[in-house]
Amino acid sequence: MAKALCGNGSVAVPCGDLVAAAALAESVPMGGGYRARSSFSAGRLALTDRPHPRSLQAAAAGQTNGNLTIGKAMRWWEKGTQPNMREVESAQDLAESLRNAGDRLVVVDFFSPGCGGCRALHPKIAQFAERNPDVLFLQVNYEQHKSMCYSLHVHVLPFFRFYRGAQGRVSSFSCTNATIKKFKDALAKHGPDRCGLGPARGLEESELLALAANRDLQFTYSDKPTLVPIAEAIKMDAAAIGGPWMPLPPSSGQFLGQGSESSLIPSGR
Repeated sequence: MAKALCGNGSVAVPCGDLVAAAALAESVPMGGGYRARSSFSAGRLALTDRPHPRSLQAAAAGQTNGNLTIGKAMRWWEKGTQPNMREVESAQDLAESLRNAGDRLVVVDFFSPGCGGCRALHPKIAQFAERNPDVLFLQVNYEQHKSMCYSLHVHVLPFFRFYRGAQGRVSSFSCTNATIKKFKDALAKHGPDRCGLGPARGLEESELLALAANRDLQFTYSDKPTLVPIAEAIKMDAAAIGGPWMPLPPSSGQFLGQGSESSLIPSGR
């Protein structure tokens, strides 16, 4: 704590004791403190290097221990984000988000914190998200999910993939500010409301299998295709509406009895 001292230029003593200052002027030299101009009538202010009182030390310690809160700097890909934008946490999170999106259009944005093109394009992507609140924007940090990006064959940044309902992936491309028209066209083509048939497809079958085979990822894929016997498959196709065979009429049994067992009677043909 700095203490104000008055002096005559060569010695510093407490203000008001000018008599003592005159007596010490010939025998006590000026200390190594920093001297600056002051509004004191004596002319100068000397700052001595004395220890701070315990009360001030405790106050300073309280500020460093959390009483003084300093906000964390926001990273560039977090600026301007909308409620329909979020960062993907894992491969499982990506797969489940696409599958649970229903017929909603989903835009997957692959970026890297050190990618200059990604950073320059981010404000425009945030604007598109604000104008299209029904579209879900998923951000994939390449630096945190390199192994997942390799399995999904993402090797250039910035990179975008569009998914829509039962159609699955409907568009895939890389663009920058100079080629932002690609993004606009894809959003206009796949963004309008429509009714899709069937559940959301999400990632391709090959991508799901690649993620499941990647030992660096904690990804489980249980919906593997099951093999159906050929006879069962034929029976299902014959019974399906619009199948290759039409059912025989009820009166066709008498014709079958008259002919050979291997003969087929066309139904109405």
